[in-house]
Amino acid sequence: MKTKIVVTNPMSFSVQQQLRLERLGDVTFYDTHPASPDEWLKRCQGFDIICSWMFGLRDKYSELKDVYVSVPFVGVGSFADPAVLKANNITLCNSPGCNRHAVSEWIIYMMLTTMRRLDKYVNTDKNVAIPLATPSIGLTGKRITILGKGNVGKRVGAICKAFEMQVTYFTRGGNLTKAVKDADIVVDVLSSNPSSKGLLNKDFFNSLKKGAGFISVTVDSIVDMDAMLSSLDRGQLAFIAHDVMNAKVGDASDALYKKLHNHPNVFVTPHIAGFSDITTRLGNDMMIDNVEAWLENKPINVFGH
Repeated sequence: MKTKIVVTNPMSFSVQQQLRLERLGDVTFYDTHPASPDEWLKRCQGFDIICSWMFGLRDKYSELKDVYVSVPFVGVGSFADPAVLKANNITLCNSPGCNRHAVSEWIIYMMLTTMRRLDKYVNTDKNVAIPLATPSIGLTGKRITILGKGNVGKRVGAICKAFEMQVTYFTRGGNLTKAVKDADIVVDVLSSNPSSKGLLNKDFFNSLKKGAGFISVTVDSIVDMDAMLSSLDRGQLAFIAHDVMNAKVGDASDALYKKLHNHPNVFVTPHIAGFSDITTRLGNDMMIDNVEAWLENKPINVFGH
């Protein structure tokens, strides 16, 4: 009997990607998004392998049993509990690094916008006096500390070196206070794990150089949002840029997004930093790579391993 595979929602597969998946088993493709998490769960019933986006999976994965799940994105650690996966015999595989191009581009955009204050001058209909009333600060020679040296962190560092910035990293086991004390910009790309939980707290923000900028693309279990905003209010931070990773993708009604959106000197987006055509292509390829490896009894990218 052929392996039964379901693709629970539209994935923007290329023709080649669809053919690759069809060679692996009997595939059911859904060309509409599930209307609710319950509908997502219903679509999964009776299948051996589930290829899914986050919607539905985030809410209902704990109700699955004895299945293999592959996803075309990175952030499963924000919702999946390894103990639940083990108890229910669920193997969950993600696509680490598939978003490295898009997230790096988002970070560099935010860096340029906040330092150069280009947001104030793009499409202006007023004459601009020189020197600029709002200082435009270049990146060359500035010190940047990147928290995390994974796929995104390394790519951001390479781009910043091309801007002739002074690049340093903080990695697990390092001295966080020492790593950031002289930084003009701190970029947080930490992974969600027990060692990073609550790491960027009041003490962390107090240790930053006065007037530093803080850019983050991680979940709020890592960053104390109240301490972050307090640091901005008292002038310790000059600006904040944050992609609200805990929000459902694109959800501008999310409570944290709205809180940050209404705060001056915060540049915020609703969990969209990782999305581009390149992310979609790489994520789909890696999701199918995961399925192929699983069927060959050589599993890769297994969450929790």
